Amino acid sequence: MKISLTQHYKIIEPAKKPVLTIVRQIYQFRSILYTLAKRDVKAKYTQTVLGILWSVIQPLTGLLIFTIFFDKLIKVDTNNIPYPLFAFSGMVAWYFYTFIVNQGGTSLVDSQYLLKKIYFPRLILPLSKVLVGLVDFGISVILLIILMIFLGGMPSFLILLFPVFLLLAVLTGLSIAIWLSALTIRYRDLQHIIPYLINFSIWLTPVFYPSTLVPESYHFILYLNPMAGIIAGFRWCLLGDLIPPINYLWGILPVIFIFISGIYYFIKIEREIVDII
Repeated sequence: MKISLTQHYKIIEPAKKPVLTIVRQIYQFRSILYTLAKRDVKAKYTQTVLGILWSVIQPLTGLLIFTIFFDKLIKVDTNNIPYPLFAFSGMVAWYFYTFIVNQGGTSLVDSQYLLKKIYFPRLILPLSKVLVGLVDFGISVILLIILMIFLGGMPSFLILLFPVFLLLAVLTGLSIAIWLSALTIRYRDLQHIIPYLINFSIWLTPVFYPSTLVPESYHFILYLNPMAGIIAGFRWCLLGDLIPPINYLWGILPVIFIFISGIYYFIKIEREIVDII
C-alpha cells in the first residue's frame, strides 16, 4: 500500500473590504469613536491647573504676537478688517487643520496597545481626532465671536456657507492624516518630520498676512494650497472679506484625490497593521 505524502493546503486570506463596508462598520462601531474622542479630551485637560483655559490662552498668545509684528510694526493692509479679527479667523482654520494632521497622522502608532487587544475599524482612530479637534475649534470660534462683538463686526447671511468651508478643512486635514497614519506604521521617521513641514507651511499660507502681499506671479502657489482657499472662505463667510477667487478650486481637486487614494491605501494596509507593530 502506497502512502501519499502530498498534502493539500487551503490558504485563507482576509476579504478585501469595499469602502461602503468600511462606512457601515464605522457606523456600527460609532460608540468606540465617541469613547476614544471623549478619552482624548479628558486626557488633554485633566490634571492641569488651568484645564480648558489652555485652549483660550494658546490661540490668544499667538494672536498677540502676530498683532504686534504685522499690525503694529509692519502695518499690513487687511481690507478694512481689524487685524485681530483677520489674523484670528485664519488661525482658527489653520490650527484645526494642523491638529487633525498631527494627531490623526500618529493615531495608529499612539494606539498600538489598543490595536493588539480588540478589533474595530482602524479608520476610527484618525476620525476620533477630528472630533477632539472640533472641541478646540468650537472654543476658538466662540473667542472669535467675542472679538467680533468688541471690535465691531458681525457676520452676515454668508455665515450659512461656513459649514461648507469647515467640511473642506476637515477633508483636507483628514486626507493627509489618513495617509500619514498608514505610512507611519512602516516609516516611523515621518512622525518627526511632518510637524516641521507643517510649521514651515504656515509661511506659505495667508494665515496672518493677506494674500495681497504675495506677488501676482506667485499666486499659483496660493491656488494650489487648499488651506489658502479655505482660510479665504472663512474670512469671506465670517468677516465679509473679498469672495475667494475661483482659482482656489485648483487646490481642492487634489485633496479629493488624496482622500480617496488614502482610504484605499489604508484599507489595503489595515490587514497588516497588527503584524507590523
